[in-house]
Amino acid sequence: MRDVYDVIIVGAGPAGMTASIYAVRANMKTLLLDRLAPGGQIINSNEIENYTGAGRLSGADLAVRMFEHTRELGVEFGYKTVERVTEQDGLKIVRCEEDAAVYKARSVILATGTRPRTLGVPGEEKWAGSGISWCAICDGAQYRGKDVAVIGGGNSAVEEALYLADICARVTVVTMLDLTADPRSCDKLRARDNVEIFIFQQVLEFTGKKRLDGVRFRGEKDTVERHVKCDGVFEYIGFQASSQTFADLGITDRLGCVVVDERMRTAVPGIFGAGDITAKHLRQIVTAVSDGAIAANSAAAYVTSLNQ
Repeated sequence: MRDVYDVIIVGAGPAGMTASIYAVRANMKTLLLDRLAPGGQIINSNEIENYTGAGRLSGADLAVRMFEHTRELGVEFGYKTVERVTEQDGLKIVRCEEDAAVYKARSVILATGTRPRTLGVPGEEKWAGSGISWCAICDGAQYRGKDVAVIGGGNSAVEEALYLADICARVTVVTMLDLTADPRSCDKLRARDNVEIFIFQQVLEFTGKKRLDGVRFRGEKDTVERHVKCDGVFEYIGFQASSQTFADLGITDRLGCVVVDERMRTAVPGIFGAGDITAKHLRQIVTAVSDGAIAANSAAAYVTSLNQ
């Protein structure tokens, strides 16, 4: 069956690209699919310092390096939006939106990662994409010399706030808790003269009539309500698993994360998970590539077992 792949990998972030490299090197006929440019969430990271051996570089640069590696090894890649994964006659059927494309495989690795969470407060939907952004690298330049607000206090929020502090007049950081990013980054942010940080705050509304003009929030402890004027907002309040496509497979938990064992196997034989989409404690590039390597190794072992 020449039209059947040994493994189809859904998602071309660090986990998916690593899985494709290991699968091809295991002589598996491999197809890597993603609806967007390869790289996943790392494309939106201004600076990465904790990926072993890479030193300091941008997420976009690392994504390019990873994708070039897959191309050097001959990984087949397709820009496709996967809408469903099913089973038929012992094969996995991957259906895509574009051209109603259908692919068959002996195994599938799910590595679609996560997508940004939203607050669900008044004004958010109205100004999404035209004042509210989830990518400082993509949209930060248009606010050069202006005032912006960053919502969140984790690693992504602090890293992007530091980036924005270099190009914006003023950066206001609003977070529900305290800053929870790594201490070194938090210290850098606190040291910036043009950054003001409000911790333990609840965002109430994004304001504006003809354009976004500010964010309104209230202190959880002092109950003081504040309204900070700004030209743009960047939200970094966490992510949720991009797993709706696979919901009917019965392999996700209550949060939508794909449940896997130590070999990245799901409850469905021949379907594996890897990277941020899986139920795990630490979501980092290094853990994603580890997942991808393990998933590909397990998929190769599964395919080999089918032929014995």
